[in-house]
Amino acid sequence: MGIPLYQIDAFASRPFAGNPACVVFLEAPAEADWMQTVVAEMNLSETAFLWPAKGGWNLRWFTPTVEVKL
Repeated sequence: MGIPLYQIDAFASRPFAGNPACVVFLEAPAEADWMQTVVAEMNLSETAFLWPAKGGWNLRWFTPTVEVKL
């Protein structure tokens, strides 16, 4: 089973500029240890995990070493 993830150029008006980040779309929440493993594999400064919530999205944000409490 594949999990969609995207590497984006945040804060940029053109490709290959700005701040690269990863966005991972999940169907449901995942374990923090698993998310941190994904973050280490992506090796980017930020990775966001999103999954549907009633009327919007849930978000967890990680750096390569810790989860950022938003």
